Amino acid sequence: MTAPRHVGVIDIGKTNVKVAVVDLESRSEIGVLKRPNRVLPGPPYPHYDIEGHWRFICDALGQLHRQHRIDALSVTTHGASTVLLDDAGNLATPMLDYEFDGPDSLAAEYDVIRPDFSETGSPRLAMGLNVGAQLFWLLKTCPDLPDRISTVLTYPQYWGYRLTGVLASEVTSFGCHTDLWAPWQGGFSSLVERLGLKDRMAPLKRAGDSLGTVLPEVAERTGLPEGLPVACGIHDSNASLYPHLLSRPAPFSVVSTGTWVIIMTIGGKNVALDPARDTLINVDAFGNPVSSAKFMGGREFDIISKGRNTTCSETEISNVLEKRIMLFPAVDPRSGPFQGRKHSWSVAESGLSDGERYAALSFYLALVTSECLIMTGAAGPIVVEGPFARNRLFLEMLAAATGRPVTTAEGSLTGTSVGAALLVSRVHHHNEPAWHAPERCIHPDPKLKAYATAWLERVQAS
Repeated sequence: MTAPRHVGVIDIGKTNVKVAVVDLESRSEIGVLKRPNRVLPGPPYPHYDIEGHWRFICDALGQLHRQHRIDALSVTTHGASTVLLDDAGNLATPMLDYEFDGPDSLAAEYDVIRPDFSETGSPRLAMGLNVGAQLFWLLKTCPDLPDRISTVLTYPQYWGYRLTGVLASEVTSFGCHTDLWAPWQGGFSSLVERLGLKDRMAPLKRAGDSLGTVLPEVAERTGLPEGLPVACGIHDSNASLYPHLLSRPAPFSVVSTGTWVIIMTIGGKNVALDPARDTLINVDAFGNPVSSAKFMGGREFDIISKGRNTTCSETEISNVLEKRIMLFPAVDPRSGPFQGRKHSWSVAESGLSDGERYAALSFYLALVTSECLIMTGAAGPIVVEGPFARNRLFLEMLAAATGRPVTTAEGSLTGTSVGAALLVSRVHHHNEPAWHAPERCIHPDPKLKAYATAWLERVQAS
């Protein structure tokens, strides 16, 4: 069987829906189309625009196939999400937005049946960030829903179902602070049975398994060839991790950046994770537990920058370092190692130039990331994926704060699409050779270390 070269990837993040074509030889995106990940306000509650996404996905696949000839498909999506289907294979209820706070109204009742962190590796989170809390709220507030649910799907595999008609679920999405998975046992947690869903979970597959081939009606709508293979799919942060699992020796950590900053440590120190500080156990593409931490770094960047200019001069950087212009956590108090705190500045915010604000914000994000790395027992090099890989100040401060080298793939915009595309090699039983993109490596700068130390002392004192 000829190995595929151009893989179409459906890549759904919290902020944007993207369809990309990845060239497996260069491991690069050669075509990309995007749309915002729109949330509809309801009724019955805030939910994702699933049908709008599907129209965009089909149109984008058609356009990109005409331009690049797609050989296979794969899917990656954000976590904290499941899809509920009825007997006809349609949505049993709209797919709830995990930032909707409705589940908080039943938090006390949910906590009575929720498994402990020692079973799930899943911290207790607000809103619908624990899928179990979403499901509990939906089942309690929609009286006829329990009778309508036929199948529970993880989110990447829902799109695989739309493409192939095959029902499946997969562990990287269940292992994403859902409360539904027991990572050390490698099976569903006790919550699944307590919710009455044990017999409704879609069959489990591995991320790199073959899901099937595109349906005739999908081929007709998109222009894709019938028989085009589709990989099972993967949670987006684990897609960023996947290429490194294939080619990089432990220990190392991957920092996957976007709306969320997800820190995943492989082969690190043996540490006790603190669920109160947003640490958790993720599950990688091979089903193994991964010490992790997270915070909403991309959202925090947007909140502070507020559309201002995001560049700075060397003079502005020097001002921030010399005057100790600092941003303290937490800009988004709902997540991260400093959740519950209210952010503040060391100086009057109104007096800052755009460049000074950008520099201090970049340093802040790096220092919170450093704290997450410490909490997960990180050792060895730190690999940064996604938008923050283009932020020199973030990379330099992260190296200074951790005292370890920080690397990025040259030209890397996001590792999620490439990681998802590599799953196709598993579908076709082609083993990927060890392969490294040209990397740039940032080593610790002693001039920045003093700033990092002073920031941490102020945070600990408060």
